[in-house]
Amino acid sequence: MARTLALKGSKKLLNAWAFYDWANSVYSLVISSAIFPIFYGALFRVAEIEKVTIFGGEIARAPLISYVTSLAFVFIAIVTPLVSGIADYIGNKRVFLKFFCYLGAFSCIGLYWFSLENIYLGLICYFFGLVGFWVSFAINNSYLPDIAFPEQQDGISAKGFSLGYVGSVILLVFNLAMVMQPAMFGITDGGGEVAEIKAMKYSFISVGIWWILFSQYTFIHLPKGYKREGERTNIVLNGFKELKSVWRQLGTETRLKRYLGAFFVYSMAVQTIMLIATYFGEEEIGWGSDSERTTGLIISILVIQVVAILGATVTAMASKAFGNIRTLVVINIIWVLVCVYAYFLQTPMDFYIAAGIVGIVMGGIQALSRSTYSKFLPETTDTTSFFSFYDVAEKIGIVIGTFLYGAVAQLTGSMRNSTIFLGLFFLIGVLLLLRVNKKSNK
Repeated sequence: MARTLALKGSKKLLNAWAFYDWANSVYSLVISSAIFPIFYGALFRVAEIEKVTIFGGEIARAPLISYVTSLAFVFIAIVTPLVSGIADYIGNKRVFLKFFCYLGAFSCIGLYWFSLENIYLGLICYFFGLVGFWVSFAINNSYLPDIAFPEQQDGISAKGFSLGYVGSVILLVFNLAMVMQPAMFGITDGGGEVAEIKAMKYSFISVGIWWILFSQYTFIHLPKGYKREGERTNIVLNGFKELKSVWRQLGTETRLKRYLGAFFVYSMAVQTIMLIATYFGEEEIGWGSDSERTTGLIISILVIQVVAILGATVTAMASKAFGNIRTLVVINIIWVLVCVYAYFLQTPMDFYIAAGIVGIVMGGIQALSRSTYSKFLPETTDTTSFFSFYDVAEKIGIVIGTFLYGAVAQLTGSMRNSTIFLGLFFLIGVLLLLRVNKKSNK
């Protein structure tokens, strides 16, 4: 029997779209932010080494994972427009959403076999986990103007992030219980591994299963997408042509162009902080024992997620009262202060306080950035290409941000100096945002 699709703006369709955040946000929390960074560091500490031989040479653990991350985002920046072009012409971006969802989920499950002995397999799974998450996230973002009217977009974008935070916290609490009390779950030492490490590996499997299971609701209700009219030639490279076309259109869309410039700068800092926060906390904060470090870092991430639920909601309310750009300016100013404060962090309590403040502005800036961009788009059915441009800009920013962060830390000998460097990006972001609503001189 033919399926009846929900209408644009309907509660069912909006909820189905937002629910994908519930499904895939467990990756960004458990894998990117919490369990995997701790697991990765623990592997090297247990082996009592800091370097591993790979690709014909020795490399320290921190640069290794940083390089793989940067390479993954270069790949993501290339793949996203390719997918965009093909999806536009076949009129089915839902099939690509499914593919990259499953790619990411099964890669998470594959992290169960991550070890120093199987370093290549582990890094491949880590690489494709990143690819699956970010490309599917980009495709889902591109649906926003298709499923919601402009006046609905701030609210449903914030709801998506809030659902993501709630879902990921639920799974992380379960994983935290496994890691801290493995015996309660029947997990014991054996096979050359301590129970805590085994529990972390099981958490990777739980992420993959959660992601696959809960994404089904989204897949059932989202439409395939719009099919591009006209002759279909050079389908594979069409995505890059579409990016070029979007770039040309920005010449006449002054406000959108100015906003994208500001977004590129401050998002560079936001995403870099999301990727390195746990590594910073592990290295720069005096936790005491290994178990205290594990507990402290996971609690910090939980604090961020819980507070972020409130942050995303309050930000949506503030945008209604004061406007999107003014709200983003205030959030960026708070980020500047957070970066300065991070420079002076010493104790676990300092880190918890910073985590609480970050939580307030982390969810808010992501949700509002997405919906603001959607609002500024010109009238078009080609939403995939515009959001592809948005996501490629974000990913290039991540590559630049993570590289510069590492370079500053390496040159100065301290990750703390890098936090001040990131604060400058937020300050520049404020200045650029203030230009968005100014009248053009044309």
